[in-house]
Amino acid sequence: MVTLWKHGAYLLNGTELVEDDKDCAAKLAAKLGACPDQAEAAKNTMAYGILAAHNTSGTMDRLKIKFDKLTSHDITFVGIIQTARASGLDKFPIPYVLTNCHNSLCAVGGTINEDDHMFGLTCAKKYGGVYVPPHQAVIHQYAREMLAGCGKMILGSDSHTRYGALGTMAMGEGGPELVKQLLNKTYDINMPGVIGIYLTGKPEKGVGPQDVALAIIGAVFKNGYVNNKVMEFVGPGVANLSADFRIGVDVMTTETTCLSSIWTTDEKIREFYETHGRLEEYRELKPGAVAYYDGIVEVDLGKVKPMIAMPFHPSNTYTIEEVNANLGDVLADVEKRAKVSLGGAVNFSLADKVRDGSFYVEQGIIAGCAGGGFENICDAADILDGASIGNGAFTLSVYPASMPVYMELIKNGAAAKILQTGAVMKTAFCGPCFGAGDTPANNAFSIRHSTRNFPNREGSKLQSGQIASVALMDARSIAATAVNKGRLTPATDLDVNYTKPKYYFDKTIYENRVFDSKGVADPSVEIHFGPNIKDWPAMSSLTDHLLLKVVSEIHDPVTTTDELIPSGETSSYRSNPLGLAEFTLSRKDPAYVGRAKAVQAAEKARVSGEKPCQVLPEVHEAMDAVHTKYPEADRTNTGIGSTIFAVKPGDGSAREQAASCQKVLGGWANIANGYATKRYRSNLINWGMLPFLVDEGELPFKNGDWIFVPGIRKAVEEKKTSIPAFVAGDGMREFELKLGELTDDERQIILDGCLINYYRTTK
Repeated sequence: MVTLWKHGAYLLNGTELVEDDKDCAAKLAAKLGACPDQAEAAKNTMAYGILAAHNTSGTMDRLKIKFDKLTSHDITFVGIIQTARASGLDKFPIPYVLTNCHNSLCAVGGTINEDDHMFGLTCAKKYGGVYVPPHQAVIHQYAREMLAGCGKMILGSDSHTRYGALGTMAMGEGGPELVKQLLNKTYDINMPGVIGIYLTGKPEKGVGPQDVALAIIGAVFKNGYVNNKVMEFVGPGVANLSADFRIGVDVMTTETTCLSSIWTTDEKIREFYETHGRLEEYRELKPGAVAYYDGIVEVDLGKVKPMIAMPFHPSNTYTIEEVNANLGDVLADVEKRAKVSLGGAVNFSLADKVRDGSFYVEQGIIAGCAGGGFENICDAADILDGASIGNGAFTLSVYPASMPVYMELIKNGAAAKILQTGAVMKTAFCGPCFGAGDTPANNAFSIRHSTRNFPNREGSKLQSGQIASVALMDARSIAATAVNKGRLTPATDLDVNYTKPKYYFDKTIYENRVFDSKGVADPSVEIHFGPNIKDWPAMSSLTDHLLLKVVSEIHDPVTTTDELIPSGETSSYRSNPLGLAEFTLSRKDPAYVGRAKAVQAAEKARVSGEKPCQVLPEVHEAMDAVHTKYPEADRTNTGIGSTIFAVKPGDGSAREQAASCQKVLGGWANIANGYATKRYRSNLINWGMLPFLVDEGELPFKNGDWIFVPGIRKAVEEKKTSIPAFVAGDGMREFELKLGELTDDERQIILDGCLINYYRTTK
């Protein structure tokens, strides 16, 4: 089904692979008459060509990228624009689309969500952007329909910013990276590796894009095979996939922790652009005659079976057939994982889901950027045609990804097929993907064609004694399960006539409802500020030394951004830095906020000239230990802050608040064995936090310890990568902190205390 090659490989004429092993030179010489230069062949990937066209640095080793377009949604755009305004924004320099697909429901927080929407509309008018009102389209569907272009690059403040199937290299990053683009700065990275995703064969009837995506994610996530690399989809199997199918696979590449993706383009992608009235955006993309890849993921599409990602991660994958055949073993493994993921906060058992030897679920959802596409819903409708979902506990909700898609489903009758079963169709909304819509009953099990199944992703609250769980599946198998009233069923078990209706895109809805400034700013427009929209608090520059208290210690293999700052109802406070910060780590370590605030009070006392120990007496004991080795350290040169340890934090969302909330509460650093994603590490840096690393193994400190980092400012200025630190308490126990690679700009941002301060000092 999926094979990972041990070595890199050469791709010849887009069809034939030659592995870069000991016999490679001889094989290439036999085929080509000579052995090509590896470095030159690496320039023949599609990824290299697109990156080179957008690079402004003059060297491909260290890229400085300028994107063609930007996009954000209503969880992120307020903070981004507020940061950019504080840093000197006067006009959006490139097309910037503000969608309203996350905070579309206004049941939580009173007027907060709609206030944010009006903020977005007035900013689009004032600075020259595009505003997509609530319920019109989810962020990525609008981008596919209206923004993507072959050979283009798009940066979005949502982790699933992936339009590679349409020939667009897109990246999801934290808000500060979009701020840089708004201020005519660049996105700075080293040249990433490129991994070939070599597709062969044709999917079996009933197998959908989520099945293929989950098969790939299950094969590459744990070993980091594509981590921070570009996935380049090539091979003869690409031609056997529709545009919608490719899009469905592509959007899920985020869950592999890759940097971006790109696919070969062909007549089917040309037809997509023609259908959407933007044929000028199409051009053929393919690798050069001899292209080199740093690794190969070989996928035989014909061998992919209907898949399920069991709780609590998209990489916890099985075939549905395996789950049904080995229910006892699989459910026991999920329950074992739950003890780690949930920390024993609630009792979690799936035993009640097994009835008469079959596994039953309570809810099905087809939604968002992954599941809400036209083809997914049409196939689901064909499966459901004439069926009933029953009048028991099982429910089914379907969310088309945009109003144009919804309208076509009404016109061709697919919506009627779905509704007559007892299922519900709703408007474009990302809520089911992050826990703000369709929260099932306590202990219920939901199957979803959406993007993630982390703990609480379905909206339950551990801190309130609630637990529900999500498994990821393809729309077709969700529909097949619905036909059987909740009994877990792969779509390949049913004999279905898939009608495959043609899609007709009608942009009249957008013309009637979307505000498009056409890039013309109107400085006279007054920005609408609701009472919950607050400015960022002042942040201090890095001091000579740091005294850090460890206020949380997390030993899960991976810590998601949902655990660092929960999604769901907290999203209503995303425009209020202080208000949102109250939720930091609330579902993972509820005591964190109180501990961090106590340390922050000591720092505030230091800054105001008072004695920190009068606010937090334990500072006195820690500084007594520090003075045994560093008598010069005092409140004039030693900042006091908090830090957390996590094994590998930052998997999942691009939301910057996972880092900024820690900073708002006085955080100065994270300490980790590694960072799950580049975007989370970048978020830390952009908020002036030190991304420290320690070697794996027994930690030299524990939760509640004070850590003294001497000469940290000088170490950052002098580009040191290794820094001595001490556990300050009963003596001074020395250990090593590492910073990893930092660009000059990143070092200056840390020295200045955050990106806002950096721009103030570099104007």
